[in-house]
Amino acid sequence: MNDFFERKKNELNIVLNDVQKQAVLETEGPLLLLACPGSGKTTTMIMRIGYLIEEKQVNPKRIKAITFSRASARDMAERFQRFFPQSASVDFSTIHSLAFSIARTYLEKNGTTYALIEGGGSGRQPIQKAFLLKDLYKKVIKEEGTDDELAALSTFISSIKNHMTPMDTWENLKGPVKKAGTIARQYEEYKTRTPGHLLLDFDDMLTIAEKALREDDALADQFRERYDYLLTDESQDTSLVQHKIVEHLVAYHGNLCVVADDDQSIYTWRGANPDYLLDFKKVYPDAKVLMMERNYRSTKNIVDTAAKFITRNQKRYPKKMQTENEKKHPIVIKQLDDPKRQLDYVTYELLAEDDLSDVAILFRNNSSSTMYVNELHRRGIPFYMKDADDKFFSHWIVEDILNFMRLSFNVERKDIFVKIIMKMNAYISRSMVTQFENTQTTGNVFDAFMGTVQLKDSQKEKLRTYKEGYAVIPDMRPEYVIKLIRNDLGYEAALKSRAEKFGYRFDHLLGILDTLEGIASQLRTMVEFANRLKELEQAVQTAKFNPPENAVTLSTFHSSKGLEFRRVFMIDLIKGMIPSEEDEQDNDLLEEARRLFYVGMTRAKEKLELLSYRQDDGKTKENSRFVNEVRGLLLNKNPKQKEDMPKKVRVGQAEVPLNPNGIQHKKDLVVGMAVKHRVFGNGEITKQEGNELTIQFGKTEKRLDVDTILSLRLLEKTAT
Repeated sequence: MNDFFERKKNELNIVLNDVQKQAVLETEGPLLLLACPGSGKTTTMIMRIGYLIEEKQVNPKRIKAITFSRASARDMAERFQRFFPQSASVDFSTIHSLAFSIARTYLEKNGTTYALIEGGGSGRQPIQKAFLLKDLYKKVIKEEGTDDELAALSTFISSIKNHMTPMDTWENLKGPVKKAGTIARQYEEYKTRTPGHLLLDFDDMLTIAEKALREDDALADQFRERYDYLLTDESQDTSLVQHKIVEHLVAYHGNLCVVADDDQSIYTWRGANPDYLLDFKKVYPDAKVLMMERNYRSTKNIVDTAAKFITRNQKRYPKKMQTENEKKHPIVIKQLDDPKRQLDYVTYELLAEDDLSDVAILFRNNSSSTMYVNELHRRGIPFYMKDADDKFFSHWIVEDILNFMRLSFNVERKDIFVKIIMKMNAYISRSMVTQFENTQTTGNVFDAFMGTVQLKDSQKEKLRTYKEGYAVIPDMRPEYVIKLIRNDLGYEAALKSRAEKFGYRFDHLLGILDTLEGIASQLRTMVEFANRLKELEQAVQTAKFNPPENAVTLSTFHSSKGLEFRRVFMIDLIKGMIPSEEDEQDNDLLEEARRLFYVGMTRAKEKLELLSYRQDDGKTKENSRFVNEVRGLLLNKNPKQKEDMPKKVRVGQAEVPLNPNGIQHKKDLVVGMAVKHRVFGNGEITKQEGNELTIQFGKTEKRLDVDTILSLRLLEKTAT
């Protein structure tokens, strides 16, 4: 035993702590290994597998390791090969890959053919899940489903199947759209309508595999006899049907190692079942439970605060994450004036960073990223998108705004008019629009519509007002065109009505409009605005699939799990965003939101900044309750621990004093002027375009925001 650990120390320079060693040695029977963030779980799992092979002489082919994603499976396989290059390969795969193997064997045995309707695969798939759901939505709801609605419906169907919810109860379930259960039922009926042939999505692989192992003893034995040891990683993200598959496979020998962290369970909306971990000993009564509580990743400031923060959750194992790392930078809590100031602050800090690849900007919703993409792209700051949010650019609100603008170029465009007239808050019905479409008309569409359709005087008055608005649009900058569309043309009021009718989050819809306004604010014409959206959409795709070197990472909290960065900005931490209003109304959702926030905090190795803002579009905003909880932890240390406190905790707006000699007025910034910057030192102003200043600092050129420079007095004039 000791020879194994000593040998690996000498060969690989790997030193395990006592709990990690125990996890390696507890090979027989069920083991639940609860691993805190940064506790070295992957190294421990690989060492456990190596121990089975080298010390217990287990055939590598008799070991099965199940991971959460294909990327994790590849990473573990590569790491195992580096640690144990002389060993034969071990079977690393995702649960879906394993389930598909079982389901395929079962279907072929029973003479059932199948076709995949989700994901890739060879050849052209006759039916795609997305198109099938789109058709069924229209059939049941009698309206076209938006991308958001169809995505939510797909997630709903996946969740109920992963929870093994009986199909005869589906229609009574509350879903994200009207009649979601009915659509789900029809979806399943369509996939099984041909005798002897099935259409399969990813979740069917799981449900069929579980059924096969439960009902076909011969087949179950066939797969049980393949492996003597099973390991599952990231098991807090495993659904009930996935847990059941594992139960079937270890039914004879019980040699199961489950690696998880209940405090990082953030996928219940996708079917994950964290309660299963809490009840682990009910399923496996003789199971051992070990807790890997030492964090090797983060500074003591971050570890101590995050560890106390997550204890506010009730449904969890009582772990006590700790570290032997030193304290470094204090956690920063900063409330800026508005989203623009938050963006300026982060951008300015990034300009001062040398190694952007070790910096991340994290957010709850992908919609938060678009303004950052716009600003980073504009300033030439390289970025990597962990989640490529190209859906923003195809969102129906974006298309609506572009259609409103397109009509202004030719107010005789009947085809454009019929797409937006119902979105002008004039209470125009679909039948009115159809009547207008079927009538031969010419000239201004507002006049033509009023001359074709029977309208009330109030409707005519609104349309005359809208016509007047279109008369001035061509001469306006795109930012003010969007404001006119929102207010004078009644689009925002129409959005509110649509949100109430279909259950959309109105604040989310307004956020999209705010983002479009922000992008438009830097442009002069509507054509430039449309081209900019296309340019940003392409930039997002490039940042996802072909990112540049030394790029800052933009990611949702969800997708950041498993990653680590020297410096982390958590942005948009306001009430209603995290936790959301829905989270606040359900304790289980609130606890999951707190786990999500905890995941974000524990990505940071040295610097963690929690950012919010006071107002948005004239509306007052409150800090997230989680920000307030962290602030309380930072300010209310136990008096007995005062000697352990950092000398200074930066909370709120603790700023460096303004330079009394700093330039305060835009007129004082002149091309060719020699200046000194608070961070970058001496330089020369080489260009000024709009609100952007270009300064040459030695061999480095920086593009800086004028408003930020003036408000923070970052520059002072120097002698040439």
